Amino acid sequence: MRHFFQTWILLPALATLAATEACAATGSALPPARCVVPAKPGGGMDVSCKLIQKSFPADSIQLHYLPGGVGAVAWTSILSQRKATPNTLVAFSGGSLLNIAEGKFGKAEVGNMRWVAAIGTDYGMIAVRQDSPYKNLHDLMEAIKRKPSHLAIGAGGTIGSQDWVKITQIGKLAGIDPKALKIVAMEGGGEAFTALMANHVQVVSGDASEASLHARDGQIRVLAVLSDARLPGVLEQVPTAREQGYDVTWPIIRGVYMGPQTSDAEYQFWVHQFQQAMQTRAFEEQRRAFGLYPFSMTGNELTKYVDGAISRYRKLAQELGMIR
Repeated sequence: MRHFFQTWILLPALATLAATEACAATGSALPPARCVVPAKPGGGMDVSCKLIQKSFPADSIQLHYLPGGVGAVAWTSILSQRKATPNTLVAFSGGSLLNIAEGKFGKAEVGNMRWVAAIGTDYGMIAVRQDSPYKNLHDLMEAIKRKPSHLAIGAGGTIGSQDWVKITQIGKLAGIDPKALKIVAMEGGGEAFTALMANHVQVVSGDASEASLHARDGQIRVLAVLSDARLPGVLEQVPTAREQGYDVTWPIIRGVYMGPQTSDAEYQFWVHQFQQAMQTRAFEEQRRAFGLYPFSMTGNELTKYVDGAISRYRKLAQELGMIR
């Protein structure tokens, strides 16, 4: 609890420092802008926009929530605009790229949008309530294997979403038929954790950054993180799935894109803003406070990365029988 209050008391101070450093680096004030969260509050997309909001001068970035289709509604809305809304950034994640690969965003292509910046990376995780009888991943998998219909698993998105893929991959290694899993589709991680707290679901397949916010108050137990090694910070005592005999990792890029109608000048302006801001010590502190891990990429380099990621996700989706 001491760590929780220290972290959130420090956030405003870190925000002021980040804003000061960002202004000094760019040499000019930012125009009013908004960061679109394509999900309900409390999830990973919300974390991305709040990190951006805290990392630029006060009141320069306003949050706008546009949930639906785990990002599909925001994508379609931005794509269909005849004229771009100035200075509008839209949060995306690895889950967004997986949905694009599976065709859940319609005939979406990398070139449909202008990819501005990747601001950090996240990792998948599996969590239960603190009072759950399951102490580790093996306990949980054995319980699901015995009576799969007795344990509801909250996931951001439906079958084929990244949260579904995470638990499915672990389940397959435990000898569980993916069709037997009782998945409850949610509109993002915030809603999934709310359902867990109310015991509407007994398990959450989600992201480490989301879990970090809830683990501080002791209400949940994170059974495994899907990273190569244990994560620093709040979840440092949580073993990886690999440590527990399940060779599954799931890194999650987090960043923002802009609409296709965005001018070259505006696009390059924001690419430059993020390049400068992400070089500051204050941004690193903010990113850590929001439970994300170092990963920075912008502009053309990010566009190439996104293209490659979608190709990899498409191959994985084919292996899982999600697409032909």
